[in-house]
Amino acid sequence: MAANSDANKRRAALAALDMVARGSTIGIGTGSTVNFLIAALAGDRGRVVRAVSSSDGSSARLRAAGIEVADLNEVTDLELYIDGADEATAARQLIKGGGGALTREKIIAAAARRFVCIIDNSKLVDTLGRFPLPVEVIPMARTLVTRELAALGGRPAWRAGFVSDNGNHILDVQDLGITDPVALEREINQITGVVAVGLFAVRPADLLLIGTAAGVERR
Repeated sequence: MAANSDANKRRAALAALDMVARGSTIGIGTGSTVNFLIAALAGDRGRVVRAVSSSDGSSARLRAAGIEVADLNEVTDLELYIDGADEATAARQLIKGGGGALTREKIIAAAARRFVCIIDNSKLVDTLGRFPLPVEVIPMARTLVTRELAALGGRPAWRAGFVSDNGNHILDVQDLGITDPVALEREINQITGVVAVGLFAVRPADLLLIGTAAGVERR
């Protein structure tokens, strides 16, 4: 099963590679599907000359592939951002943050003209929420935010032992009824102490590339 999943992730990653103009600067996300994209870029020197990265882990992989990692503040025009997701709907709304990079992912997605999400077909769902929703919080606000999320009907769990690249904590929230992802994203963002929530609904992906055994679906 894992081998099939990896093959589908690789198909989606290679489909995204075809969208990258040679010599361009792009945004690169984080996760197992993105790692297949970075490996493909390593074998196609010159396709990407610079990348804005959403995590320290992706930055290290990019540098090992011979790709310069740029600060987003130095990039005035970011045409394309490619990233994965933990869940996605046909409406291109996502849950992200299983790897803990949700804040930087959200920043780069907001800065890019086009956001392409690459997933294998196991990540496509009718309704978001089976995957616990990550929420990045300022450490001193962890208990406060936990209470507020519980009041929304969620069951938050501190991701103990994990610190984000920004120095913050992650709460993984189960049992939220995500029937209106846009409204819930906005509501959680208003909780004092929340840095970012792993709902990508206000700014969804522009294109889903879904790797399947039969090929790649585009939505």
